[in-house]
Amino acid sequence: MKYLSIDIESTGLDEDCLLIEFAAIPFDTCMPLEKSLEHTLAFHSFIQCPSFELLRPKLNPWVAEHNESLIRKAASCNITLATFGNNFKQYLQSSPIKNYFLIKNENDQNKDQDKIVLFGKSLNAIDLPFLRRDLGSDFMNTFFLHKVMDLTAFAFGLIDLNLLPEGVHSSSELMKHFKMGEVSHTALDDAKNTAIIYMRLLDYIKTQKLLHSSHITLPTTGL
Repeated sequence: MKYLSIDIESTGLDEDCLLIEFAAIPFDTCMPLEKSLEHTLAFHSFIQCPSFELLRPKLNPWVAEHNESLIRKAASCNITLATFGNNFKQYLQSSPIKNYFLIKNENDQNKDQDKIVLFGKSLNAIDLPFLRRDLGSDFMNTFFLHKVMDLTAFAFGLIDLNLLPEGVHSSSELMKHFKMGEVSHTALDDAKNTAIIYMRLLDYIKTQKLLHSSHITLPTTGL
């Protein structure tokens, strides 16, 4: 299956915090890991924000310490929120993206097959609320399916199946589990790494042969 892995960076998690970086990269779970990410179709943008000095009094201490350079990059760019929205729309309407996802008519909101499935970590808690606020519900409903694949939720399921250790569900813990280093907290790297983690989890499940009917028998009645 094909997904669009996304990630955002912001000035915090509160409702009034600002979106300052966004990235997206398509990937295909039917491909081997080393070929799954379509790097040539990646999208990345900073979004202009006030200066770090102006924002600092209201910043969460963690954000002020770890995201100062990111905020300064966003503050120095000339890409407004409106420009970002237009650029992202053009990206989604481009022939390479439409061909990759086999989209025929993105303007028909009733056709699920012409919508992209978003992938990410903690999508419903973080990324989607910011994107719906800043891009609008019409934008999101036009291009994206309302159902998403969330790495965090997937990890919770694997913990329930005893396939992941208890507590290994955040991106940082999953990165450590797969010895992939630290979370970069830059949008494009995080979008890539979450997709890679998902592919590795799928490969692990396949090697355990948990998807074979000889190992798992699903009930057909009483559901």
